[in-house]
Amino acid sequence: MRIFQIDTGGGLIAPATRPVPAPSAGEVLVRVKASSLNARDLLIVSGRYSIQVPPGRIPLSDGAGVVEAVGDGVSRFRVGDRVVSTFHPTWLYGPFPQWGEFHGTQRDGWLTEYIALDEQSLVAMPDQLSFEEAATLPCAALTAWSAVSGVGPGDTVLVQGSGGVSVFALQFARLAGARVLATTSSDEKARRLGTLGASDVVDYVSTPDWGAQVRALTGGGADRVVEIGGAGTLAQSVEAVAYGGQIALVGNLAAGGGMDVTRFFRRAATLRSISVGSRSDFERMNKVIGRHGLRPVIDRVVPFDQAPEAFAHFEKGPRFGKVVIGH
Repeated sequence: MRIFQIDTGGGLIAPATRPVPAPSAGEVLVRVKASSLNARDLLIVSGRYSIQVPPGRIPLSDGAGVVEAVGDGVSRFRVGDRVVSTFHPTWLYGPFPQWGEFHGTQRDGWLTEYIALDEQSLVAMPDQLSFEEAATLPCAALTAWSAVSGVGPGDTVLVQGSGGVSVFALQFARLAGARVLATTSSDEKARRLGTLGASDVVDYVSTPDWGAQVRALTGGGADRVVEIGGAGTLAQSVEAVAYGGQIALVGNLAAGGGMDVTRFFRRAATLRSISVGSRSDFERMNKVIGRHGLRPVIDRVVPFDQAPEAFAHFEKGPRFGKVVIGH
């Protein structure tokens, strides 16, 4: 089978071949039809991730495909079923237990033609989605789902930018009846965010004090802020959040730092870290996606043999939604 693995020669990823794995007891063999990129994947392949990842590791935590074979004792899936990966392979339900092993770091990931893995670490695909759409769900969609959990009519949500998590958060918050505001850096992205349901879009380049602008637009701040930038944008998110509101910390992508702790204290706000979600969370989310016919927003689909171009585009190109690798 063809794979891409972390390059030992100075690049990001390199093509290689390996034997097709055979599923052990409790495992299924999946023929991968699509995979998608997250910000962590770029950090992993470039050697900038928070943990050391061995050379030769197959990257990507997110993928979708068809069950080709099953091992002894498998009961959740049958040959021919359409399945999607879970980001946390061993977090099935309940509160977040602890950080474990992940595909793309401690385990080989989904940038391959076949993958054998425990049946418990998969969920069924929503019926109306393509493989390319389903491959966007495991990390970005479930993170967004968790980040806006509990919002509803009368609430106001702020999302940052137009990456995968932010776009999904906008979609889920609108399904829940919330008003959504967004930040961006271009008129075209602002237009597309508006088409998806954002009531107001603030240009964070021309308005660097965008937190104050959000407070003005909402008459007191956003009830939920989906924080993507982390240290580099947290100060503005504190400015933007309503009294008693919540900042859902899902990323740390922006350079810079420092928030006014006193101001945060005066907001009486909550800062909550989001660790994607459990398998049962994923299954609940998929029911909502199916019931409402929600379609993931895909920026670009890159053929499998051009996977390095997907990483290059993810790093340098303007993006709106998810970057997907088709198989």
